[in-house]
Amino acid sequence: MKTYHSIFNFSSSKKTIVTIGTFDGVHIGHKSILDRLKNETNNGEFLSLVLTFFPHPRMVLNQDSSIKLLNTIEEKTTLLECYGIDALIIHPFDAAFSNLTAEEFVKSVLVNQLNVQKIIIGHDHRFGKNRTANIDDLINFGQKYNFNVEQIGAQEIDEIAISSTKIRKALLEGNITLANQFLGYSYFFSGKVIEGKKIGRTLGFPTANIEINENYKLLPKNGAYVISCNIDSSIYYGMMNIGNNPTIGNNEQSIEVHFFELNKNLYNENLEISILYYLRDEQKFSTIEDLKMQLEKDKNYSLNFINNLK
Repeated sequence: MKTYHSIFNFSSSKKTIVTIGTFDGVHIGHKSILDRLKNETNNGEFLSLVLTFFPHPRMVLNQDSSIKLLNTIEEKTTLLECYGIDALIIHPFDAAFSNLTAEEFVKSVLVNQLNVQKIIIGHDHRFGKNRTANIDDLINFGQKYNFNVEQIGAQEIDEIAISSTKIRKALLEGNITLANQFLGYSYFFSGKVIEGKKIGRTLGFPTANIEINENYKLLPKNGAYVISCNIDSSIYYGMMNIGNNPTIGNNEQSIEVHFFELNKNLYNENLEISILYYLRDEQKFSTIEDLKMQLEKDKNYSLNFINNLK
């Protein structure tokens, strides 16, 4: 899959089969659309192309900095590549782009730039300045500019929206099992290992402190989790705490991972952490000994969970 960071960097002598959307989470609800996109390429006669935007349009149009997404752009790119799509365009969404009229978007972007043969799009899709044009307008433009329009049905769109909502809700409730079921993979995030206060070492549970650069990435609720991570082509398991360390911390949120059976300096490494299971809520303990006892219980439960995976 080739990735382009602007519509205007893309060119193709082949006609394209295009779909447009945020594809946040790239979950099982998206599969049928992406499969349909590939199946329409007629064994390579056409290119399959996903067009998405960043920042999220709501961040620009509504200046909504509180929006949280299931995927960063890098994560979304990796997930879409697994579906065998030919090309992904991540176009910068800004005020100028939002001011394109519907016909300007169709003619300059879809027709002239993307060389569209067919667009597969939701029945509720709206586009153009102030989102005034709808699917009927797109069909009319297709007749005018000689491309086909395939509507994604209401039921399928609803299922995708419901799935995304359920995934976000499940993550915020700590229901990792349900979130992963809807995603079709383990929810994950990436970050850099930074130096922490080394408190975990004094408890017998040294941790890697993870810093996520993308503040729009949705994290699950504070608590303890079972995790896995691919390090040097080997899978390592561990347990993670997301929270404020109420027993011995300073109320700043942190992400700390304790790996089982790993003895390596991870400082400054970028790790991808997959979340497998929710252990418990974050707690404030009366004593350090109580905290250590709970960590031992967490470790034993985690190891039993991991053994059942194998």
